[in-house]
Amino acid sequence: MKNSKYAENMSPDEKFSAVANLKDQLEDNLISLGQLLSEIKRSKLFLFKGYEKFKDFVEAEYQLSSSLAGKLVSTFDLFIEEMDIAENEVKEIGFDRLQMIKPFMQKADWKERDEWVHKAEEMPTKDLRDHIKELKKQEKEADLDLKEVYIEQYMEKMISWFNCSRKELNFKLALYFQDADLDEIKKVVKERQRIFEQSTQNDKE
Repeated sequence: MKNSKYAENMSPDEKFSAVANLKDQLEDNLISLGQLLSEIKRSKLFLFKGYEKFKDFVEAEYQLSSSLAGKLVSTFDLFIEEMDIAENEVKEIGFDRLQMIKPFMQKADWKERDEWVHKAEEMPTKDLRDHIKELKKQEKEADLDLKEVYIEQYMEKMISWFNCSRKELNFKLALYFQDADLDEIKKVVKERQRIFEQSTQNDKE
């Protein structure tokens, strides 16, 4: 309660400074924290403290969210252990930027990984965020394009088979689905969509 009351008495600038100072502490210790947490998780040392799950251990013992702990662990495992990037270089990039590029690096080859690290080092945070946003937009549009191609191929096949217009085909399909088991159709569609999306994702990789 004392800390809460103290925070209430802070001016806005003092609050901003306090947040920045706490963040600096995380940045300074993210490698050490990541390494220790990674070792604890990998060797299941949390069992010795009476916890069955790593999540429960970090939340109860250190009041650290399992989400943040997981990010610290994966950051250390990827950038330090796997990629063998120098600690000072990782710290200079910063925790936030590392989280921004991490999803792209996990499935990339070594050349692409180096390019992402370079981008994170050189680009201002806003530019990096905008760049990533644009890439995600392009990926989404590519997925839509593949679906459009699939739809057109299906429609051409069906129109040719029934030898009718698209409007007439829609009518015939409505007749077909009128008394169909919609729950069963939903299951089939869901499974085939999963297979389609997995296939397109594998093609990208």
